Amino acid sequence: MCPQCRAFITTSDRTCPYCGEVVRAKAVDARSPVQVLGGFIPAARFTTVMILLVNFALFIASSIGAGAWLLQAGAKTDEIWTQGEWYRLVTAGFLHGGMLHIFMNSWVLYDLGAQVEEIYGTTRLLVFYLVSSVAGFLLSAWLHPLQPSVGASAALFGLIGAMIALGVRNRTSVGKSIRSMYIRWAVYGLLFGLLPGIDNSAHIGGLAMGFGLAYFAGLPARDTATGATIWRGAAFACVAIAAFSFFRMYLQFAAAVR
Repeated sequence: MCPQCRAFITTSDRTCPYCGEVVRAKAVDARSPVQVLGGFIPAARFTTVMILLVNFALFIASSIGAGAWLLQAGAKTDEIWTQGEWYRLVTAGFLHGGMLHIFMNSWVLYDLGAQVEEIYGTTRLLVFYLVSSVAGFLLSAWLHPLQPSVGASAALFGLIGAMIALGVRNRTSVGKSIRSMYIRWAVYGLLFGLLPGIDNSAHIGGLAMGFGLAYFAGLPARDTATGATIWRGAAFACVAIAAFSFFRMYLQFAAAVR
């Protein structure tokens, strides 16, 4: 993608055929055969697959033994306000309430996460995913504090918002196609969210945050050295906050099962 006009160009272009912008270095096609862990995980999906593994590990843990207690320890509940358990805004996005729930979210994440990872890079993906999830559950906790909820869909709507932002900022016909397609995704998802038992407020919060973050973040090709460092720091902070939140959830779970 051209860093100046954001038109899609080939990996061999050294100047943009649309605006003449010089591409500083030859792009690396994220779909090339470069792979991680001996080819087990494609490089273009590495971070996405890591998130999926965390989700499935927690789902398995919540499905055996005292699984109900684990869900209670990490779900979005009114204890965010009454007990000051803010870590739930993070952990709720990595827990799921059933097999169908996690498989539907994983199916979307596997494709959508890889697209965001290829276009925006690993650091932005991590920030978009976690911050959108927290924003979605924060809005849900504010509007529906007594309604417990879990799931990755708030973060997924954040990634949809990021792709809509890409289409809005890209003034080409390709950008228009991207914008139209992901707006349809958002509309279909929000309509599906009208069904009973689905936390649509979390979807709306995630969608808005993902769009806002991506619109102002731009693409890695335009990053200065300082900008790249800031994004790496933000991604590291997100991972650290998530790890601390999981630790708090474990402490709550251990106390509950005693």
